[in-house]
Amino acid sequence: MRFALSATALAALLAAGAPIARAATVPAGNPCRRIKKHAERRRERYLSSQELARLGVALADAERRASEPPAAILAIRLLLLTGCRKSEILGLRWEHVDFERACLRLPDSKTGTKTVPLGAPVLELLAEAERLSPWVCPGGRRGEPLKNLYKPWGRICRAAGITGVRPHDMRHSYVSAGTAGGESLVIVGAIVGHSAAGMTERYAHLSDDPVRAAADRISSAISAAMAAPGTAELRRLRPRSNG
Repeated sequence: MRFALSATALAALLAAGAPIARAATVPAGNPCRRIKKHAERRRERYLSSQELARLGVALADAERRASEPPAAILAIRLLLLTGCRKSEILGLRWEHVDFERACLRLPDSKTGTKTVPLGAPVLELLAEAERLSPWVCPGGRRGEPLKNLYKPWGRICRAAGITGVRPHDMRHSYVSAGTAGGESLVIVGAIVGHSAAGMTERYAHLSDDPVRAAADRISSAISAAMAAPGTAELRRLRPRSNG
């Protein structure tokens, strides 16, 4: 198997190994000290409206044929419709879902305690989901959450004819859909819990109502795109094997 490393990644790897080399009586000094590091380009990928439509068909087909775990299908839909991080959805418990106030109350997200406003499509999705476990997206083992989303996501993407999209790119797509729909970056940032420095202070003046209304508009727009007619033909895959 071949692996590709950027110059910056290789320099970081060698620099990390320098202390070990010194301890092994290799000549002192960091061999990477004078290597010029290049800035890593951030990789961002967004789902187009056509891709969202094909993804909607692939998810519906997988659900109808039971070719993927229901928890994985639910997790993918929640990621698409909330803008949450993968870890937040896979770690979501039913006790974190506040139907009355239409939000998720996450006690331990990447940015600390976090409230995620939910649109009508998300509330409907959660209301219809089976509660077979304390976890919203339960795993194969009793009492544990779903842990591996990459394999189901890869199969769903192949069925939809979509390439180069990671689970995290669903979060990028949510932000893109919000801004394309006319929502301000401040409002969208308040929904997804942007972790950039200074952003928290910018959200402090926002009341719940406009943020929740924006979350409803964004999730409704994405849900409508996923249900759009006239999609490309769905690719048929081999039946899912265990694992």
